[in-house]
Amino acid sequence: MGKLDQELLRGGINRRQFLEFCGAMVATLALPARYVPRVAEALTTATRLPLVWLEFQDCAGDTESFLRASQPSIDELLLETISLDYHETLMVAAGAHAGENLWTTIDQYSGKYICIVEGAIPTADGGIYCTVRGRTALSMAQAVCGQARATIAVGSCACDGGIAAAAPNPTGAVGVGEAMPGLSELVCLPGCPANVVNLTATLVYLLTFDEFPSLDQYGRPRFAYGQLIHDQCERRKFYDQGRFVREWGDQGHQRGWCLYKMGCKGPETHHNCPSVLWNQGTSWPVGVGHGCIGCTEPNFWDRHSSLYQAMEDTGSDEDLPASKRGGRGRGRG
Repeated sequence: MGKLDQELLRGGINRRQFLEFCGAMVATLALPARYVPRVAEALTTATRLPLVWLEFQDCAGDTESFLRASQPSIDELLLETISLDYHETLMVAAGAHAGENLWTTIDQYSGKYICIVEGAIPTADGGIYCTVRGRTALSMAQAVCGQARATIAVGSCACDGGIAAAAPNPTGAVGVGEAMPGLSELVCLPGCPANVVNLTATLVYLLTFDEFPSLDQYGRPRFAYGQLIHDQCERRKFYDQGRFVREWGDQGHQRGWCLYKMGCKGPETHHNCPSVLWNQGTSWPVGVGHGCIGCTEPNFWDRHSSLYQAMEDTGSDEDLPASKRGGRGRGRG
C-alpha cells in the first residue's frame, strides 16, 4: 500500500472519490491532467492551512456558499485540508472566547495564515457602521489582514463594496483593496455570492504550488474569471441565430432561447459559471431561465441597473443572425 493510500485510509476517504476531486480541481484550474498526482500528493502531505474568516457588511451569502461545498464536503474541507480557526458564523465559541481564538491564531501563525474577508468595509464616520465586539470592521481588517500571509476577498461586497457601496453609499462602504491599499497580496473572488468551487480551487492551488494562481487586473484568478460567460453559454447559438426571449414565459423562453433581450449581462461578464455550475454542479442561473446579472464585474450593481434592461439596442435587424448584423449587439470583452 502506497503513502497516498495510507493517508486516504486513515482519513476514511475513498481513493477513487479523492482522485475524482483532484481531477475536478485540475480541470477547474485549467491545468493539464498530468498535475492530478501532484495535487493529490499536496493535499495528503501539506500542513493544514490556517484560515481566519472575517465577516463584515454582508448578507452571509458567501458563508452559505462555503457551507454547500460538496467536493469535498464542508466537514472534509475543515478537518482534512484547512484549519478554520476563526469564523463567527460557524465557530462554537462566542463572545470573549471567540476573540481569544482570533488573536491567538494571529500571534501563533503571524505571516503564515490566510485571511478571508466577506462583506464590505464601511469607512464613513470612522467606520462605526459595522463593529464586532466594539471594534470597527476597518480596524479589525487592518490588524488581521496586516499580519496575514495573504488576503482573499470573497464575494463582490468584499472585492469592491458590492451592493453596500451602491449609490448613494451612506456608510462609505468599500472593498478590501480600497480600505487597505498597502496589502502585500490580495486575491479577489467576486460574485454574489462567490462560488465555493473557485474558493476551494484557489486554496488547492496554494497548497500545491505554494503561490496563488495568475490574477487579472482586478486581482481575480484567471482560471475562474478569464472568459466571458457569453462565450461559454449553452444559449450562445441562439444569440448567433438572432433568437431571443421577448417576454418571460413566451415561446422563446420555453425553448431555451437567448436571454440577451431580457437583460442578460453574459456578454460583459467574466466567470466560469457555465462550467462549475451551482447546487452541487446541477445548474446555473442562465440554465434555469434567468439572465446573468453580471455580479462578478466591478461595481456591477450600479453599472448593470436595471438588471432586466438589455445592454444596448441592436436595432431593427435584431432578429437576423449575428453574422448579418454587422457586429451589433455583441458584448465588450
